[in-house]
Amino acid sequence: MVRQPLIEVRGLVNRFGDHTVHEGLDLDLYRGEILGVVGGSGTGKSVLLRSIIGLRQATAGTIRVFDQDLATLSPRERSQTEQRFGVLFQTGALFTSLTLQENVALPLVEHSGLSRDDAEHLARMKLALTGLPAQAAQNYPSELSGGMVKRASLARALALDPEVLFLDEPTAGLDPISAAGFDRLLRTLRDALGFSVFLVTHDLDTLYTTCGRVAVLARGKVLVADSLGQVEDNPDPWIQDYFHGPRGRAAADAHKRLSREDH
Repeated sequence: MVRQPLIEVRGLVNRFGDHTVHEGLDLDLYRGEILGVVGGSGTGKSVLLRSIIGLRQATAGTIRVFDQDLATLSPRERSQTEQRFGVLFQTGALFTSLTLQENVALPLVEHSGLSRDDAEHLARMKLALTGLPAQAAQNYPSELSGGMVKRASLARALALDPEVLFLDEPTAGLDPISAAGFDRLLRTLRDALGFSVFLVTHDLDTLYTTCGRVAVLARGKVLVADSLGQVEDNPDPWIQDYFHGPRGRAAADAHKRLSREDH
C-alpha cells in the first residue's frame, strides 16, 4: 500500500542573491512519523522548515501540505492551513512580558474563538501535558530554566492540536538530562496525540532516540531520506563522518544499550 505524504516538497529552490541554498530539493513527511532533518552548517535546514510553514517564499518549486499547494491558497485558506501546524523555534520565542499561561492561551484566543478564561484553562492543561508543574503557569519565561522554557514552548506549539509539529533544534542549549527528558516527552506525546514531526536537529542522541526516518541535506538537495540503519550505511563522506565519528558511535551505542534494557 502506497503511503500518502502529509507534506510533499518537490523541486524546491531557495536562493539568497547569488547564493543557492536549495537546488531541486525533494522531501516527504508521512503521517505519524518523526522525521529528523540533518546536514552541515549552511545546508539550509531551517530555511527548508521556514519555507514549508510559510515564513519564507521559495524561489521555485512546489510545497503541498494536506494535499494543497500552499502557493495557490487564498490568505484565509492559508491561515486555516497554518493553524494545523505547531512550531517550536530554537529560542522558544515566548513573549517575555507574558506568563507561560498567557503565552499558551494567546493562539487559542486569536484562532479558536475561546474566551480568555476558557483559553487560559486549556493553556494550563497543555502546560501540564508537557510535564510542567501547575505553579509554573504563572511564571514568566525569565524565571524558568532552559528545559522548562522549551516545554512551555512545546505547550504553545500544541495549543491548537496541530497535525504536524515543526521543531527547530529543540534540545539546543539544554543539558543532557533535560535534552533526554524532552526526547522522551516528544515520543510520548506523538504516540498519544498522533501528530507528525518535522525535526531539525544536530543532536545525535535525539536522532537515535526519537526519529523513525532521517533526511540528510547536502549540496542543495536531500542526499538520502531513510531509516537510521540505511542512512548510516550510505557511503557519502559527510554521512560517514557524522554517524561514525566518536559522537555518532557513542549515540548509537547508548541507543542500543537502552533498547536492550527496554526489552
